Amino acid sequence: MHSSILKSLRLAQNFVPILTNFSSGQGQIVHNNIIRWYSRYPSVPSHEEQYQEQKKRNEEAGVLTELVRDFLDPAAFYDAVKNIGIDFFTGVPDSLLKDFCAYVSDHVPETKHVITCNEGAAIAVAAGYHLATGRASMVYMQNSGLGNAVNPLVSLCAPEVYSIPMLVLIGWRGEPGKRDEPQHRVQGQVTPGLLAALGIPFQPLPDYIEGAEQALYTAKKHLERTGTPYGLLVKRQTFTPYKMVKKTLLDEYDRIYMSRESAIESIIEAAHDRDIVVGTTGMLSRELFELRKKREEGHERDFLTVGSMGHASSIALGIALHKKNRRIVCLDGDGSVLMHMGSLATVAQHSPPNFVHIVLNNGAHDSVGGQPTAAERSSFSITGLALAAGYKHTWVCCTHDEIVNSIRTIEQNGIHGPHLVEIKISRGSRKDLGRPTRSPVQNKVDFMHFLAINGDS
Repeated sequence: MHSSILKSLRLAQNFVPILTNFSSGQGQIVHNNIIRWYSRYPSVPSHEEQYQEQKKRNEEAGVLTELVRDFLDPAAFYDAVKNIGIDFFTGVPDSLLKDFCAYVSDHVPETKHVITCNEGAAIAVAAGYHLATGRASMVYMQNSGLGNAVNPLVSLCAPEVYSIPMLVLIGWRGEPGKRDEPQHRVQGQVTPGLLAALGIPFQPLPDYIEGAEQALYTAKKHLERTGTPYGLLVKRQTFTPYKMVKKTLLDEYDRIYMSRESAIESIIEAAHDRDIVVGTTGMLSRELFELRKKREEGHERDFLTVGSMGHASSIALGIALHKKNRRIVCLDGDGSVLMHMGSLATVAQHSPPNFVHIVLNNGAHDSVGGQPTAAERSSFSITGLALAAGYKHTWVCCTHDEIVNSIRTIEQNGIHGPHLVEIKISRGSRKDLGRPTRSPVQNKVDFMHFLAINGDS
């Protein structure tokens, strides 16, 4: 076995106790901690507000330089990356990387910057770039996206296969010791061990330019010596804030389309009390939760998919096939649909008549920085894809009345699905948007009870 993999496997053993403790007798303690986290999570200032506050603290530190908190300028880091010979970028945006990704979007031409639908595709694009040029590129992603990337990292990039060099920039959500959502806390704990098990050497990215340059130098030497991937883990608030300035079609969409929260409220108004709702990850599920609270409705009818981006429609399909007398409403996003677009074909193949797929399309990765998705283009048609896959009926909506009419038409006319309703929306969400006050386990228990007591399959 290759020596680097043996070394990584030995390193991975250091993380086994973490995983064992998490999955064994500590379950009730972990569950209780999650409940406390959800119920007491305060209103958190934005990254920009925290950055300005930290600048004041840095000034007050005076000669006590050990109290100064550093931040990495995206422009300086970009220049440092170019200085080690990397000028091609590909990946899926992440909230911890959003400032750097925004800078790349503003300063790198489309020929050298590819935002992919999922992280595995980004690894493959980087491999193709290497085959064409002989050079390494940067692949960026959230650590939750490592699951999508494992197959190509192992079966394409490993030294025993094609030996493809690339610098992998990974947003470290759920970093141990930092407060985060439950699914990210689990992912954050396993991230170092997962990279080690894959045989990918890594280090945290320093938050000051001299340290970042040294980390990049180490990565450069590894890429040149081994021809295999190297990872940099990016902690929370590593980068200084940067707002994307390049104008896109999304700026016009933001002006003319309703907000996602308004669209969800229209959906709720049109839906039946017995409808089963599956919400995708990100802001959508948070807004759905708050709207139920505002309307004094229970949360038991909604399954909030807090992680597993791209899989909400498959979860909804599994329910639809076994609750045939109930209508299943899947609330999805354009980025989520694109991440695992093959699910459209799977839904259409099984053709559940009670399946209503609602895609709220703002053409952006809204929850992680607002970078554009492929759905940004006016020539891209989500409803066209659904019809080609085999969905029975589709609608495109832009207003409250159109949303209500499309959903009620399905119910009143009794037409069989699967159906897809695309709703054009703007980017953004309320700054005071809260988080669910019930844990994922509580959500699951309530949801299963709702499925069981409100009609047989």
